[in-house]
Amino acid sequence: MARFARWYGANPLHLLVLLCSFALTGYAVVRLFAVRPLTVAVWFVGAAILHDLILLPLYSLADTSVHTVLRHRTPAPLPASPWINYLRVPAFLSGLLLLVWFPLILGLSTPYTGATRLSEDVFLGRWLALTGVFFGVSALAFARKLRRLRRARRRPPHRAAAKG
Repeated sequence: MARFARWYGANPLHLLVLLCSFALTGYAVVRLFAVRPLTVAVWFVGAAILHDLILLPLYSLADTSVHTVLRHRTPAPLPASPWINYLRVPAFLSGLLLLVWFPLILGLSTPYTGATRLSEDVFLGRWLALTGVFFGVSALAFARKLRRLRRARRRPPHRAAAKG
């Protein structure tokens, strides 16, 4: 097993899950491509171009900007905890919701009340509320992590009782 882990770089369960995900993806592509080949190809190329040429540089720039601003403006040294992830995760979730639902959030879609029985006016407020909840939960988790780190620093190191 150790030889396999050295050769592959992870345990066999990782390889099994990876192969299963490739099989599921292949099945979905075959099923979708059989029904609408041109639409699937356009979607795939569009998604690759949108992500790789537009979104990736934008969120890489945003991440670098946050690192730069917080590094230069923070008077105390940053905590040992990976604090940036407490900003990345809620921003990612909020951005993903915006990407999926942007026509409704921004009011750009045709009337959608037939499927949801909701007017378009509720989507922006709900997205903003969810974004606030994401960042609030992340801030609470970060505060809890900092509290745990502070307590661990104050606690004297555990020493084994001397044998007598």
